[in-house]
Amino acid sequence: MSNAFKKIAGVAVLAILGTASAAEELRIGTASLGGAFYPMGQSISNVVNAHAGEGISMVPIVTGGSVQNPNLIASGEVEIAITNNNLAVLATKGVGPYSNTGEIDIGAVAALHPSVLHMMVLADSDIMTIEDLRGKSVAVGPAGGGTLGFVNFLFPQHDMSIEDITPSFVSYSDGFSQLTDGTVDAALALSGFPSGAVLQATAGADLRYISFSEGMLDAALEANSAYVAVEIPADVYGTAEAGQAIGVNNMLIAPNSLDAATVEAVTAAIFDNLEELQAENANALQIDPAMSLELAIPLHAGAQAYFDSK
Repeated sequence: MSNAFKKIAGVAVLAILGTASAAEELRIGTASLGGAFYPMGQSISNVVNAHAGEGISMVPIVTGGSVQNPNLIASGEVEIAITNNNLAVLATKGVGPYSNTGEIDIGAVAALHPSVLHMMVLADSDIMTIEDLRGKSVAVGPAGGGTLGFVNFLFPQHDMSIEDITPSFVSYSDGFSQLTDGTVDAALALSGFPSGAVLQATAGADLRYISFSEGMLDAALEANSAYVAVEIPADVYGTAEAGQAIGVNNMLIAPNSLDAATVEAVTAAIFDNLEELQAENANALQIDPAMSLELAIPLHAGAQAYFDSK
């Protein structure tokens, strides 16, 4: 039996009922609403549907996010997905969150925008640093999302664990709504910027970034070379100061079993029409085609064929 889809508020939501059909409709795994992955997947789908040629179409699917997406590829529930550099490596090795799945045979299709860990509180909060989150209620994103991976990486760096907070596992939109209505003390979201969830929250409240204690950001970057330091300008969310954040580069992935010609057509649709993608999606302005040749896992044969032709 093929997967069934439900349309909820105009959004395609995956109903996991079986395996995908053999049709050339490609389901692209994104993340929860309020982050950057879903609108990026939607914009990529629009470009693919317009330019990949007859017989290939794409639909964005709401998922748990970057952690879950490689597993959805492994189980055949999506044909293509967004994840980030470090998780793609773990997936191909079958370790970390993929230890129960085993090695996942995926290839890189394209480098996308970076995701940044938004760590935010209300402007008048007494929470200043990650250490101040101890004993607080924190919206940490969906259970399958990339934010939780950062929590599990950063908290031990600060002699903490997730048991030191009261986590709320909700979508980024719901998490930042909980922040503005006082249900939680802080909200986290791993997203490109500007993030829809954060923008929505700033419409009715003044927010401030949680800072890294002196030397802690440098220590985190040294501990994991897949992560990068990112400054979020103050004018992005109207904060009093710019945010000094940690982030990771994202990529589009596909199973290596997916037809190379199909993947080449998708890759061509994206990069041959990058200006169109960027006009629709602000995060796409951060896409550098050259970065696709420097990703943490090898390119899919179809993507390799596209770049070899350039």
